Amino acid sequence: MRGKNTHLLFCTSGILLRRLLSDRNLNGVTHVFVDEIHERGMNEDFLLIVLKDLLPRRQDLRLILMSATLNAELFSNYFGGAPKIHIPGFTYPVNAHFLEDVLEMTGYKLTSFNQIDDYGQEKVWKTQKQLAPRKRKNQIASLVEDTLNKSSFENYSSRVRDSLAYWTSDGIGFNLIEAVLCHICRKERPGAVLVFMTGWEDISCLRDQLKAHPLLGDPNRVLLLTCHGSMATSEQKLIFERPPPNIRKIVLATNMAEASITINDIVFVVDCGKAKETTYDALNNTPCLLPSWISQASARQRRGRAGRVQPGECYHLYPKCVYEAFAEYQLPELLRTPLNSLCLQIKSLQVGSIAEFLSAALQPPEPLAVQNAIDFLKMIGALNEKENLTNLGKYLSMLPVDPKLGKMLIMGAIFRCFDPVLTIVSGLSVRDPFLLPQDKKDLAGTAKSRFSAKDYSDHMALVRAYEGWKDAEREGSAYEYCWRNFLSAQTLQAIHSLRKQFNFILRDAGLIDVDAGANNRLSHNQSLVRAIICSGLYPGIASVVHRETSMSFKTMDDGQVLLYANSVNARYQTIPFPWLVFGEKVKVNTVFIRDSTGVSDSILILFGGALSCGVQAGHLKMLHGYVDFFMDPSLAECYLKLKEELVNLIQEKLQDPTLDIYKEGKYLLLAVQELVSGDQCEGRFVFGRESKKPKESSENSRFTKDGTNPKSLLQTLLMRAGHSPPKYKTKHLKTNEFRALVEFKGMQFVGKPRKNKQLAERDAAIEALAWLTHTSENNQDEHNDSPPDVTDNMLKLLGKRRRSKRNSG
Repeated sequence: MRGKNTHLLFCTSGILLRRLLSDRNLNGVTHVFVDEIHERGMNEDFLLIVLKDLLPRRQDLRLILMSATLNAELFSNYFGGAPKIHIPGFTYPVNAHFLEDVLEMTGYKLTSFNQIDDYGQEKVWKTQKQLAPRKRKNQIASLVEDTLNKSSFENYSSRVRDSLAYWTSDGIGFNLIEAVLCHICRKERPGAVLVFMTGWEDISCLRDQLKAHPLLGDPNRVLLLTCHGSMATSEQKLIFERPPPNIRKIVLATNMAEASITINDIVFVVDCGKAKETTYDALNNTPCLLPSWISQASARQRRGRAGRVQPGECYHLYPKCVYEAFAEYQLPELLRTPLNSLCLQIKSLQVGSIAEFLSAALQPPEPLAVQNAIDFLKMIGALNEKENLTNLGKYLSMLPVDPKLGKMLIMGAIFRCFDPVLTIVSGLSVRDPFLLPQDKKDLAGTAKSRFSAKDYSDHMALVRAYEGWKDAEREGSAYEYCWRNFLSAQTLQAIHSLRKQFNFILRDAGLIDVDAGANNRLSHNQSLVRAIICSGLYPGIASVVHRETSMSFKTMDDGQVLLYANSVNARYQTIPFPWLVFGEKVKVNTVFIRDSTGVSDSILILFGGALSCGVQAGHLKMLHGYVDFFMDPSLAECYLKLKEELVNLIQEKLQDPTLDIYKEGKYLLLAVQELVSGDQCEGRFVFGRESKKPKESSENSRFTKDGTNPKSLLQTLLMRAGHSPPKYKTKHLKTNEFRALVEFKGMQFVGKPRKNKQLAERDAAIEALAWLTHTSENNQDEHNDSPPDVTDNMLKLLGKRRRSKRNSG
């Protein structure tokens, strides 16, 4: 029985953490219950470190960790041999059938061809990729192969053993799933079927295949439904309803059906054994979303879905020996996602070194992943060089949102364009409100592009969609508005709720006024809103590379990247901005960037990261030289000074929230607004006219000192002007040296003989740069230190481009 002075605390891990931020000792609390601890989310692991640190100080505190699939030994050892209590639960028995049993039962025969999954005409490349031999086996593929080789399957027929010899672990197995579903429909008792797939793409392709089947595609005998994260609410309701008599319900689902939802009439489960899982590549600083084998705990969880209300059957489409080789539990989130938000929370607890704190985790993350997060927080200005919270960092730690989105929100408040930025941050904190039904993909894409209004921004499209929904809600037509525009009413409502929460936090912090009008005096200035988006999403920058007949996108870490198909920018043939800023990139087969917004050079210079000066006068660099700007030296100096003043003004505001920056820095902010609004992206920051002829002793030192790579510089100059990249040809000379030739726009430049190919190509690039900047040996003056001129020859090159465009028009 509960004692008189017992104070129980039941809450989510996130709320408990916020309580610990304000009260490190949990005063007044005697018992803490943490349920579903096996999920090992970021908050749960963070919470365990804090609670373990707290228990020696609060010896009267009782901590109870609960889970149905807990690795009890691991947690008990972490807390110094804490006692374990096992409370038996009840589920109906479920028969587990592994691949060898499934093949014996159904008579299905595997071959090298019927295991190729058909992704349709739109994804022929994905189908063909399965035919290509794997260049290098990954660790799991090798483990699976070794496990199979050690298994004899002697208790099974020769037909089954022959089939297993052909089994491949690369695909999902659409044809095998179809055969199992036919077996269930023809020979098994009544009951719904739940099929676990990896993601929406696999679900939609399998659904199309099943619909073409004479039995499984017959609506009088089978009700085929899907269950995934981006489905509309109306579709979600269908999966819980019982089908009409004599019709079997089949639900194709992602791993959200493992624990998030319970479909009561499920009797049969078909498990492909894989799930799309986010992992973090710390070396390349890139999150990856790839299908991977599940854990034994997840397989048991899937199996249990068939035994919720009656005895069931589970068909695991992989051999039992492979199941036994699975990891026992899934990797915790701490080991497979970026740690930016977590590191910020750690600093707000004032516990000292981030790395030292995380080393006390149940399973500590890689040091490189920790360092990446610290470097990121320093880059956005949340931490100083000593890893202490800055004024910005203190405000960011108050916001329950990703640090970069928190920064965007704070900048929107400071610059008085709060409302659109509030919508963008709230929208990026929940799932995408734009639905993309597979059978109406084009219509949904067209609907989203209507919100874009040709401003090349997914974020502005989100703002217009939300504002339209609010207008429709006032008129009583919100449902029709969402249906017509393929929008999720549930997600828009979640955005609305988050807006209120963020609004309250920033008002409480003194960063916004009670008067909404005062906070939104410049919300109409779209260029300024773009600048605020850039300030939050930096360093998520992709350069827009225009070739003569196509367009591509590149980032510093990944090289060429692609846009997600549902981005408004993916629908354009050309984008009149030199840069896209984005909030998230994910590696699937290649690297994709999600929602993006086009920004000008001026926006990036003033609202991006730190600037440094290049070798030449008028050359500004960002992101260690990945981003280059070339302009008149006096203009470069002006931008540097403006940026310095702007950064100082923002710091003053963060130190004193009552400061009116539009009074304190009136003319500075007018100049900034004029620059970000007036930059028409004409490429002037690539080929600005400079005042003096270039004179310097050695062209080699001009283009290579200070670490500048002449090949990169040449490519930047050409591609930012809209030309194809230069091509290099290298010849091996009889003197055992190499001579390189670089070619572009029908012109060729030859370098001096060098001892290897790399040096030869660099020398050829230097010759080309010398011509472009008018610094051939004939006109050099060794005693003149003035900067290089990028006018005459470069303007001739630009003139060729402009004439060719006019001729083609």
